[in-house]
Amino acid sequence: MELRTLRYFLAVAEELHFGRAAARLHMSQPPLSRAIKHLEGELGVVLFHRSPTGVHLTPAGAVLLDEARALLEHADRARVRVAAAAGPATITVGILGDSTDPDVVELAGAHRRRHPHVEVHIRETDLTDPTCGLRAGLVDVALTRAPFDQTGLTVCELRADPVGALLRADDPLARHRSLGLADLADRRWFLFPEGTDPLWQSYWNGGEPREGPVVRAVQECRQSVLWNGTIGVTVLGHEPAPGLTVVPVVDMSPSRVVLAWKRDDTNHLIRSFVQLATAAYRT
Repeated sequence: MELRTLRYFLAVAEELHFGRAAARLHMSQPPLSRAIKHLEGELGVVLFHRSPTGVHLTPAGAVLLDEARALLEHADRARVRVAAAAGPATITVGILGDSTDPDVVELAGAHRRRHPHVEVHIRETDLTDPTCGLRAGLVDVALTRAPFDQTGLTVCELRADPVGALLRADDPLARHRSLGLADLADRRWFLFPEGTDPLWQSYWNGGEPREGPVVRAVQECRQSVLWNGTIGVTVLGHEPAPGLTVVPVVDMSPSRVVLAWKRDDTNHLIRSFVQLATAAYRT
């Protein structure tokens, strides 16, 4: 007997109605009925008397109800004891500078509700590593932006954000309602340090080789634009700092918010994190 099937039986036995039990279990009624039929066949007994008004436990069903409760309580105690022996459950999440994103706030709340006893460690990283330390083993999952080298990783897209040119407010181009990459061709763009993922660098430079100052962090990008008139690219939804403005760039593809984790990692907390993030970002 599987614990899951015993939980199905317990729901029907307590509700004495397949429809209500299915709703309680967040499943449809036909697979629940099949599971109970399979359990009866496995045990060789009838567990419920079925009638148009509902169901009633047979004597065999009443015995199984007591046993199922005891078994499920024991299984729950075993799970708690094993988890306690292994130490507190933790997951380390790498975040690329978007910790104030409203969807991150929604995700954090959903994760607390589902995993109240899991400790979440956050590692916020600069712009030189779009995997946020994933390849180095510093994080379990990265909440970041594409594109980057995905070798050995699984990547799940959560959202696509339009981008624009980050300009000083007094820049002549700041008066435009929109810009194309050709309008920015003769300007200096900020660059990332040598060794940065080339796919990542190419995207933030509009797909062309550029010249300009080297930066590592979002704040350095903003200061480079403010002090030197450098061209930067940013997400349109981000509020520019005082003295700066953002003009949409119509021929740049959106910046994709993604989750990334190592392809061979079987940590169940990562799978749960992916499910919660997908729901939070697509609601």
